[in-house]
Amino acid sequence: MSRRRTHADLVPALRSSSVSVHGSRLTALGGPIPRYSFSVKCPFCAAVDDRVVDSRESREGEVIRRRRECTACGRRFTSYETIEEIPYMVVKNDGRRERFDRNKLRMGLAKACEKRPVPPIELDRIVDEIESLLHDSEERELATSRVGAIVMERLRELDKVAYVRFASVYRKFEDVDEFLHELKNLIGRGEKVTP
Repeated sequence: MSRRRTHADLVPALRSSSVSVHGSRLTALGGPIPRYSFSVKCPFCAAVDDRVVDSRESREGEVIRRRRECTACGRRFTSYETIEEIPYMVVKNDGRRERFDRNKLRMGLAKACEKRPVPPIELDRIVDEIESLLHDSEERELATSRVGAIVMERLRELDKVAYVRFASVYRKFEDVDEFLHELKNLIGRGEKVTP
């Protein structure tokens, strides 16, 4: 009887060929790759030899649920396969790293634009732009200073009052003079600030 192929057997073959997914079938140069079920440790007897009885996609294809039967003890159990997500990170000024929180950024923008004529879709576009930059960066992280600069630039284009509100929190103005200085910079550029 031939030995069951394991993950270790299959990985070199996948690395050495061009692999793509067509529907639910893997293909490589030279034809389809046979489906292999990788064994999972049985939660009852700890054996690593099982067979898949049933496979189903759930949550719109994000998770694959597999019903397995242990060939050693005969008991059945369920395993779930998901895509491992690598979190996007922002790097604080003091060097700490924190997960990027889309909702936190969106709430900060909404607070800055409160009672201003800025459509919510514009705020979503700003958040989407930041998220795209994170997604496109090789390191999957951005400095909060860069995030803040981009947000302030977009808000300055949309609404000057929202820009000043956001800048006052982001730049942590210590006193009224710093706040007035920023307002004078806006006015000095010939930009009209309407309350």
